[in-house]
Amino acid sequence: MSLTPTLQRSALVAGIVGLALIGGGFVVLNTSEDEQGQTPALSTPTKSLDLVATTTPAENAVAVSRRLYATSPVVLVASSADQAAQELAVATATKLAVPVLIDDPATEAEVERLAPSSVLTFGTTGSYAHARPVTATTVGKEVAHVRTAYDIGSAPKRSVIVMTGSTTKNAAAVGSARNAGATVLELPGGDPRMAPDAVKAIAAAPKAPVIALGPRFTANLEYTLAAVRSGVEQFGGGYLAFPGRTMIALYGHPSTEALGVLGEQTVAATVRRAKVLAAKYRKIVKTPVVPTFEIIATVASAGAGKDKNYSAETKIRELLPLIDAAEKNGIYVILDLQPGRTHFLAQAKRYESLLKRPHVGLALDPEWRLRKHQKHLTQIGKVSVHEVNKVGKWLAKLTRDNNLPQKVFVLHQFNITMIKGRSKVVTTRPELATVIHVDGQGGQGAKQGTWHFLHRKAPKGVFWGWKNFYDEDEPMLTVPQTWRRVKPHPQLISYQ
Repeated sequence: MSLTPTLQRSALVAGIVGLALIGGGFVVLNTSEDEQGQTPALSTPTKSLDLVATTTPAENAVAVSRRLYATSPVVLVASSADQAAQELAVATATKLAVPVLIDDPATEAEVERLAPSSVLTFGTTGSYAHARPVTATTVGKEVAHVRTAYDIGSAPKRSVIVMTGSTTKNAAAVGSARNAGATVLELPGGDPRMAPDAVKAIAAAPKAPVIALGPRFTANLEYTLAAVRSGVEQFGGGYLAFPGRTMIALYGHPSTEALGVLGEQTVAATVRRAKVLAAKYRKIVKTPVVPTFEIIATVASAGAGKDKNYSAETKIRELLPLIDAAEKNGIYVILDLQPGRTHFLAQAKRYESLLKRPHVGLALDPEWRLRKHQKHLTQIGKVSVHEVNKVGKWLAKLTRDNNLPQKVFVLHQFNITMIKGRSKVVTTRPELATVIHVDGQGGQGAKQGTWHFLHRKAPKGVFWGWKNFYDEDEPMLTVPQTWRRVKPHPQLISYQ
């Protein structure tokens, strides 16, 4: 094959100075004295977030090199088919703080762009047939030679983050990134919120550009990064609502005890009650336990009301005392909607200012979603999956636009018909943790039957909620019984 101009130049220099034989199946093309003293010139990423749609280790190595290096006097290239050669190349590149690539059709162009005076090849590299493979006995000697010739060998410190799904699979890209001073984060799930070490690194470099390698990183990374960099964590720590914590909720309306336990005492006493209940679960639950209020924001009513929708919308000022107290005391809040004949989204938008708070989530109660001519307690309401997903889309956008932590999005259900098309509920929005809350009442045998029935063919990615009724359950489970008998363990347990 014909050599590129850069490689012709290296070959010419080698012809003058001579080939230095070294181990591991690679050669150094040495330089003349006037080319000594060079060091790699680094590039600054131009994008704050660069999603790189590469798929192979070779492509990832080129992508990192292209973004972090302007030039390098020495470049290492390893055989794509020889794992041992790649490992040796990465180890050697680390000692020299230079880029390392994998033999591939795109690699030769990247080598030429870097304009090296010397190219080191490891193993059989088809694109570099001019290089003479030799034994692996003098690696240390040649590393010392290169360090002396080019005055290189220590990686700089830079504020750049490179993300990859696997540091092992993409060892060459990782090596080049670290040699250019970047921080490398391994994120198999593609979500930095799932990895405490990643959270620390991102928080420590709030303005660092991010290079994300591979298809596992999507446009959602923009939100998850912003959420971490906001510094606003969930109550109990971390940036994901679930998994990793258990919420223990008191349910009701603050103005009346007829609608649940939230109205049975003063605000201060309600805070104490929630904390006491959560403390009982902390004795037996391994995850952080978060006290929670599920507040009925819109109440199903027997009369049509002025707006004819059979739902009484509570004014925000009436909810604020309880919500403000919750925020001060580390208590999560879920606003529950009982919309009558109107749409869930129309009611959700009424409480947008409250939902912009970091620790306020949303619940939809289809039991109270009426069709035209229906009335509460005469028919059991139901909602279409289309309406549910419209609310989820709106809530996710609100969360994303305001860099809020992931929100709890609860769907109450005790009958399979209450959510028509439930299998199509969208659960992949990173802004939301979707919970199917099984809130039937009565005997424990029937409740367990409903619990297991609703788990069948449930949407993938949902979490689960269970409700204990103080007066209606026969009998109500104790705290230890709830945790022991309700399996799999629910992430949200509420009391009414």
